[in-house]
Amino acid sequence: MAVTHTPHPGRIVHRRARHPLGSRARRDAAVRTGAGVALWSGLLLVSYWWATGGGVGDVLASWAQALVSVGRLCGLVASVLLLVQVVLMARVPLLERAFGQDRLARDHRIIGFTSFNLMWLHIVAITWGYAGGSTPNVPAMLWRLVVDYPGMLLAAAGTVALVLVVVTSVKRARRRLRYESWHLLHLYAYLGAGLALPHQLWTGQQLATSPLRTLFWWTAWGAAAGSVLLWRVGLPLWRNARMGLRVAEVVPEGPGVASVHLTGRDLHRFDHEAGQFYTWRFLGRKGWTRANPYSLSAAPGPHHLRITVQDVGDGSRAAHDLRPGMRVLVEGPFGRLSERARTQPKVALIAAGVGMAPIRALAEGLAYGPGEAVVLQRYTDHPLYAAELDWLADKRGLRVLRLPGRRRGPHSWLGHGLGPVSDLDALRFWVPDIAERDVFLCGPGPWGDLVVRDLRAAGVPESQIHSETFSW
Repeated sequence: MAVTHTPHPGRIVHRRARHPLGSRARRDAAVRTGAGVALWSGLLLVSYWWATGGGVGDVLASWAQALVSVGRLCGLVASVLLLVQVVLMARVPLLERAFGQDRLARDHRIIGFTSFNLMWLHIVAITWGYAGGSTPNVPAMLWRLVVDYPGMLLAAAGTVALVLVVVTSVKRARRRLRYESWHLLHLYAYLGAGLALPHQLWTGQQLATSPLRTLFWWTAWGAAAGSVLLWRVGLPLWRNARMGLRVAEVVPEGPGVASVHLTGRDLHRFDHEAGQFYTWRFLGRKGWTRANPYSLSAAPGPHHLRITVQDVGDGSRAAHDLRPGMRVLVEGPFGRLSERARTQPKVALIAAGVGMAPIRALAEGLAYGPGEAVVLQRYTDHPLYAAELDWLADKRGLRVLRLPGRRRGPHSWLGHGLGPVSDLDALRFWVPDIAERDVFLCGPGPWGDLVVRDLRAAGVPESQIHSETFSW
């Protein structure tokens, strides 16, 4: 039987928020502050232990001792940052809800490159110092360290794994890779971190010179490993066993775009919200082991979910050929593009192309009264969900502003036909009270950057701009 998604009047008209406005946003802000304090406390603590353990004195003693001492400090800081990277990738719900996937990915990238650079400084400085500060002796000393010192061979293998991750994370390399391949290669970061542990325990004497230091490092490594096992492995297994998701129907939405309707058990028991996304694996098709991120394109129901997929790659192309009854595995939900981030009674929803998927879900799932929500929909030829948005406009007072046509140029996020008016003036004309609204934004990265530029110029505070992009 065909499955269609028509919003149910009794379910969405006069929808009320389940939480007081802004309460979860304030809690998430407190979590972000706490996470920052924990990170800097860890870095300061290991730096303090290095300084009080003779690190400063060794720097002043001799060239060779200074190299070894600086190398140790770089190794300690790099180790802390490496563990932070692991936790950021572990899908910890508390962090996912507080930061959102886009910000976690950005912080993970910054911390990752910093940790990687410090790791190389650690290797170079330690090896050079052990070689007595003599450059010609460095190759022979590096060989001795890798072959003769406990745990160093494993650490070398871990370094190779981390190099692979970092190289494929450079923007130029990412552009040459499919998302699915990049995602698979990125998992080598776990291997690299795991292989470094024996080296730290066996050769890092400063790690075990006091019970407090031993407790700190074992707790840090245990928390990182436990986070991966619990949130990256255990929770998805439990959720998928409970949800029992299967494909119900694939419905074309436009050229190269289709919605996948899914059914499952007791979906209302899970903490997903309109606007969030899962990573999806469709069993029974080629390449099912590779996960693809797709947003919910309708408010989640007790037995029904919907995603919308655009044909832009191998995984998304295969999604158009799914068959009813196929089993589906998911990880998530992820993202702060939801009611959770909201702080204002009024909202503006802005999207381009298939970025309309989470915005369409928000238009249904958010709590608002007539006139309190406006949608700005950018599209080239075919507006997605036109009938559904019209229905929401009629039943809930949603204001829909469609912005067709190709973009005016690389520095504009709007289409042709507006005349000489600037993007900012057009935005202020269409939504005069934009600074008093929460703005939810989804679309291609460069396009979204232009929208955010104008939102800031229009006086919208950063805390009221909630964006998600297609970039990775």
